Amino acid sequence: METTKKIKVLVVDDSSVVRQTLSAIINDEPDMMVLATAADPYIAATKMKAELPDVITLDVEMPKMDGLTFLHKIMTQHPLPVIMCSSLTEKNCETTLKALEYGAVDVITKPQMGVKQFLEDFRVTICDSIRAAAMANLRARRAISKPVQKKLTADAVLEKPTGKAMIKTTEKIILVGASTGGTEALREFLEALPSDAPGIVIVQHMPEKFTASFAERLNQTCNINVKEAADNDTVIQGRALIAPGGLLTMIKRSGARYYVEVKNGPLVSRHRPSVDVLFRSGARYVGQNAIGVIMTGMGDDGALGMKEMRDAGSYNIAQDEASCVVYGMPKEAVRLGGVDLIISLDKIAPKVMQLYKQQIVANNHSHC
Repeated sequence: METTKKIKVLVVDDSSVVRQTLSAIINDEPDMMVLATAADPYIAATKMKAELPDVITLDVEMPKMDGLTFLHKIMTQHPLPVIMCSSLTEKNCETTLKALEYGAVDVITKPQMGVKQFLEDFRVTICDSIRAAAMANLRARRAISKPVQKKLTADAVLEKPTGKAMIKTTEKIILVGASTGGTEALREFLEALPSDAPGIVIVQHMPEKFTASFAERLNQTCNINVKEAADNDTVIQGRALIAPGGLLTMIKRSGARYYVEVKNGPLVSRHRPSVDVLFRSGARYVGQNAIGVIMTGMGDDGALGMKEMRDAGSYNIAQDEASCVVYGMPKEAVRLGGVDLIISLDKIAPKVMQLYKQQIVANNHSHC
């Protein structure tokens, strides 16, 4: 049966400890297996000639050929889902972000010390990343069902919305959630926005250290200002705040001012930052002043929060299946009834601006 077909993984890393640890983690899962391991891209290429894997995990820094060069060769000659393995260093953050631009599906981070224990501690995240890669749009896949660990919901961080309608202000706030494939989707979305776009708060599932580099890269190419969110940052027109990796980010309101609260907390929907936490805070404090956007990603983080936002009066947009790398999070949000409109990625920015301008016109009329 198709559902029992295992995901075949090629592990490419010059560290024997990483190869052995990743192999043990992968082979321990009922729905995946290590097809082969390789200490460098040349050995990997030879093994790929014998049999193509479904997913490749690829180290960034290796002898003979670096991971970025090998990734580029894979993507131009025989595109396959690739997950980059990168150490938590600023230098590697830049390289790995470049790899995501080249077409890598996701990033697995590893520390420079204590790597074996780290990988074992994050086995659920690693295996989820491999499953997402196997379903990525660059090769059509059938979803492989597997029981998952019990997940905390946003209840662990923030109480449910009260149901009281928020008064309208002159400012719309855009709240965005994304995961696998989201770095490129967000780049396309943000680069399409004009400098007078409404304030934006974004949760992209990403490890700590990567979010600051990601924000800096976007800031160089976008008309709006993009920065990693810091506690108490004000949400203002012409600026996007990216939730820092490893922390929870939520939106709050003080009078007419919206600001973000960034703090430590539990994994919610198995993620930190969590889209559900951001969206629930939007339902509580922003209500009908919010526009919710949910983009490509594996799993269901954000689906419950988006339904709560819609119930509180927000207008919600989901990226369509055809333009998603993984149609998981948007699909779940649609299924729960939290979405007003399903459109392709290239139409999201124009739609957001249309809604924003309609509100400005309506506010001007109400003041006449």
